[in-house]
Amino acid sequence: MTCRDELKFSGLGLRSAILLRGLVPAPAGCVGDPMQLGLIAGNGRFPFLALEAARRLGHEVVVVAIKGETSPALATVAAIEPVAPLHWVSLGQLGKCIAILRRAGVTRAVMAGQVKHTKLFADIRPDFTGMKLLGRLTTRNTDAVISVVADVLSEHGIELEDSTAFLRSLLAGSGVLTSRSPSEEELADLEFGYAVADAIATLDVGQTIVVKRQAVVAVEAMEGTDAVIERAGALVGPGVSIIKVAKPSQDMRFDVPVVGLSTLAVMAKVGAAVLSLDANRALVLDGERFFTEANAKALTVVGRDGQQRDDG
Repeated sequence: MTCRDELKFSGLGLRSAILLRGLVPAPAGCVGDPMQLGLIAGNGRFPFLALEAARRLGHEVVVVAIKGETSPALATVAAIEPVAPLHWVSLGQLGKCIAILRRAGVTRAVMAGQVKHTKLFADIRPDFTGMKLLGRLTTRNTDAVISVVADVLSEHGIELEDSTAFLRSLLAGSGVLTSRSPSEEELADLEFGYAVADAIATLDVGQTIVVKRQAVVAVEAMEGTDAVIERAGALVGPGVSIIKVAKPSQDMRFDVPVVGLSTLAVMAKVGAAVLSLDANRALVLDGERFFTEANAKALTVVGRDGQQRDDG
């Protein structure tokens, strides 16, 4: 289940690799022996896709959904045969989550979907295990919180797996992924922005920056990708380029960069030109429909491969 095959790309520079228009497919989904699998579901469409893919592979899924984050529609989908028992917990009820999974015989789980970072300051209602977790934190950034969650789960015999394990076909490819290629000016913005975005990601501040004419317009913090794009458009108008990156040592078990149709809608609204993703380290939730819609809106989407990142 934990296959981590990485695509290897040639050491071409950014311009050469992108202009080759190399749409490289992501690796096929990992198929393991059927098992009892825990799905810890956050917001968005990611949990729906993970549930569907796990069922398709024959896994018996137990869902732990977070009140105020997970879509109520997931309960309806989970009730379809083969039924995936779904249990609701409040944010911070880690002990209850562990008890649910252990009663079901779960020893492996995936996290799918995000939890709004602002909830860590407002809506968290920890149980005893959750309170002990909070006591182990030195900071409340995403990596720190979820890393401790993973450690506590492991201490109770539940190992977190790569959250993209069943969705390899939805990982961004490398090169130009749409009909329209970036202009020379847009390529210059991307090259400028990568170093900044990587530095910010290393600090676990955010995954996204917005650039125009080789100046940073906006940096994502807790508001999310769509909100930072809207903010950038309000500041400088059309023609911005968006760079969304994974952390240099991205743990694919959680907080994987994700884009979807809503991202394209916001880009079109503000007149954004280009979206760059890290190949094999960002999920495109709507698959081919995403790229069809991007082409219809004359937007450019590119995938930066690992070699380009290392050479940057």
